[in-house]
Order: sequence, then structure tokens, then C-alpha cells
Amino acid sequence: MSKYHWLVLLVLGWASAAFAQPVPHADIVDAQGKKIGTAEFHASGNGVRIDVNVSGLTPGTHGIHIHSVGKCEGPAFTSAGGHLNPDAKKHGRDNPEGPHAGDLLNIEVNADGTAKASLVDPNVTLGEGPNSLFHEGGTALVIHASADDYKTDPAGNSGPRIACGVIQK
Repeated sequence: MSKYHWLVLLVLGWASAAFAQPVPHADIVDAQGKKIGTAEFHASGNGVRIDVNVSGLTPGTHGIHIHSVGKCEGPAFTSAGGHLNPDAKKHGRDNPEGPHAGDLLNIEVNADGTAKASLVDPNVTLGEGPNSLFHEGGTALVIHASADDYKTDPAGNSGPRIACGVIQK
């Protein structure tokens, strides 16, 4: 390859890195503050796709929600507030008066304590407005100890908050 080709590749590589958009994400921590995973947030035609990759959890089904405050102070993570709910609805996709904007489908944790899930939330955005994940005060992704029943207000009987990550640009 000539010096010119190398120069073109170098400039193209720099340009793509300089204009690359950061991926919104959350570093997920447990009650002791130890990082146990990550989540990435991607705009999709149906809202926002959330790719979750966690470890160190109890096997089984766990509720997971977007909460209205971007704070994750353990061990109980109450600092994250309630579910993101700018439309003042009831909790759960099976609730005729729901769902909250931050309600998501459950995740399944494997026997080894790991889980990978790709969830879509049609009621939130990465842009502007009341349903934005980046509104004043921020938002957090919270994992609960038990399964969400998708209908009981305010949190689907999903139990205590066991992991949390502040959603960042």
C-alpha cells in the first residue's frame, strides 16, 4: 500500500472516531456498589431498545424498570424514585390504566447468575420531552428481586430493588 493509501485510511479512521456518537448507557451496580453489568440504550422505530448484560444476580425472573431519578444510592436504591411516569398512569402493561413509561418486560437470570436481554420500551425517547430518559434530574435502570406481575400498582409486586444504574449520554 502506498503512503497515500495509509494517509487516507488514517484520516478516515480519525474522522469516524471524531464524529462517532456516544452510546447512552448505564453501569449497573449491586447493593454494595460493585459493578455487575451494563445496559446500552438505542433509538429504534418502536421507542428505545435496551440491551442489558448483568451477572451476580439470583437465578430466576426479575422485574426491571426505568425510574424517574438518576441516582443509585445503595443499598435500597430508593434514591432512584418511582417508575418514570410522566402520563400519570398505573403500573403494568396488563393494567387497563397503564403502563408507566418506564415499565419493561421481566428479565430471566440463568443458573450462573447472568442475564442478557434486549428489551424495547415504546413509551420513552432519547430525545427531548417528558418521556425522555434525559429529562431534568435524569433516570435510572433498576432491577428488582422478584418478577413483575405486569398489573399491580405501583411496581408489579417485583420486590426490593437489588441493582441500579444511572442512565447517561
